[in-house]
Amino acid sequence: MDGVLVHEDHLVPGADKFLAELQANGVPFLVLTNNSIRTPRDLQARLRHTGLDIPQESIWTSALATATFLNEQKPGGTAYVVGESGLTTALHEIGYVLTDSDPDYVVLGETRTYSFEAITTAIRLVDRGASFIATNPDPTGPSREGLLPATGSVAALITRATGREPYYIGKPNPLMMRSALRRIGAHSQSSVMIGDRMDTDVIAGLEAGMRTVLVTSGISDRASIQKFPYKPTLVIDSVADLVGRTGNPFAD
Repeated sequence: MDGVLVHEDHLVPGADKFLAELQANGVPFLVLTNNSIRTPRDLQARLRHTGLDIPQESIWTSALATATFLNEQKPGGTAYVVGESGLTTALHEIGYVLTDSDPDYVVLGETRTYSFEAITTAIRLVDRGASFIATNPDPTGPSREGLLPATGSVAALITRATGREPYYIGKPNPLMMRSALRRIGAHSQSSVMIGDRMDTDVIAGLEAGMRTVLVTSGISDRASIQKFPYKPTLVIDSVADLVGRTGNPFAD
């Protein structure tokens, strides 16, 4: 989502035309984000403010992917959550009970107000044997004032205290891509991943068996591609370059 369709609260030029073309041609798609703070309804409202009208069911977050994973692993389980409404709502919707009393899982997500007390509780529960799950490994996130510590940084703190590594659900774990494919009934061989980061989007799409498109409208640029031992299938400036090519974005 960020870096591909929007920058903060501004539309990436041409993103509206690209999505309109997908919808007009009946091409199923999901908008993915590693950020677990907001619910799909919240994200729908944010995107609508930029000029993009995307249905809730077409938005897939690391919180939803985490809830899907936990529901498959242990239906009706319990969890202690460090996170916000996007994560707690997703877990409530699969029937999980959120508790700090001997939970099955400690689930760490994104929040703008990490509480030392909540992190301490998480450390103690993981140390006592709760399985440790994190929505995504991103160490920092953006803000208007500069970088913010994100899930990966707080997970490192808990790992340092307990010696236990979390299992990350979000990108670059291809699990998130595969759960997204199942969500829309798609197959990797006939699907394309479009993203702005080599280290999360492209590698996750690649490992999920999809062809990949890197847009340079976000984090990674053309020069940075050389730093990685893998390559995207296609590199373009932005999704605006795909308008008129939704049938086959790899055609000359």
